[in-house]
Amino acid sequence: MITTGNTILITGGGSGIGRGLAEAFHKLGNHVIIAGRRKQVLDETVAANPGISSAVLDIEDATSIRAFAAKLTTDFPKLNAVIHNAGISRTENLLDQPEDLADAEAILTTNLLGPIRLNAALLPHLQKQPHAAVLTVTSGLAFIPLAMAPTYNATKAAIHSYTQSLRYQLKATNIQVIEIIPPYVQTELSGAHQASDPRAMPLADYINETIEILKTQPDATEILVERVKPLRFAEQNGPEKYTAFFTQFNDAMSAGPQ
Repeated sequence: MITTGNTILITGGGSGIGRGLAEAFHKLGNHVIIAGRRKQVLDETVAANPGISSAVLDIEDATSIRAFAAKLTTDFPKLNAVIHNAGISRTENLLDQPEDLADAEAILTTNLLGPIRLNAALLPHLQKQPHAAVLTVTSGLAFIPLAMAPTYNATKAAIHSYTQSLRYQLKATNIQVIEIIPPYVQTELSGAHQASDPRAMPLADYINETIEILKTQPDATEILVERVKPLRFAEQNGPEKYTAFFTQFNDAMSAGPQ
């Protein structure tokens, strides 16, 4: 990916990894547009980073996504990159789950249907650009599930699969398809406790390593910091070692910080 001179949309860009990427790409000389549900959070990010633009987007609202994409591409005709970062995570007890499945359905709508719908709305515009990129943000949990967050894991595994298919279908176009695969990072994705969890990678360290990979490996299809590689490649060690790693990982995460 060319890391300068782009016009980049980042969903979920007002906090966490999204904000970190927005600020980093802004510093590299890109025009960054952050999108999300919470206008106040977007406004705070823009105020702290003059030059970043913002747009309110409810990624769960299917009817508004095409209108959002149409206005966005009209307002920012040079838009040539999108980072599908918006996501939610909630723990679920599958033995005591409410019948309405509200949490599971919200996770599916935001994490899976949201990027698919927005991507479909933006692809015609991106194909007209001299060079373009679609970046999906998945998770190491797409490869080693965290048992307490089953639907979240499933959506990230699905986006990993979707990204592979998208890359293959777009291989003859001008659009590069990149998957960003974070480890457990100090954000508030699963609650305020995560931002200070010593088991999680500091956000600044994660952003710095990610940007360095994007700058030095422009043809990379997966952006893997060192900390996520044990999860990403766990299956390569065979079924027995994978199962042992899965159990050890989940036991450790269930126990909480030591």
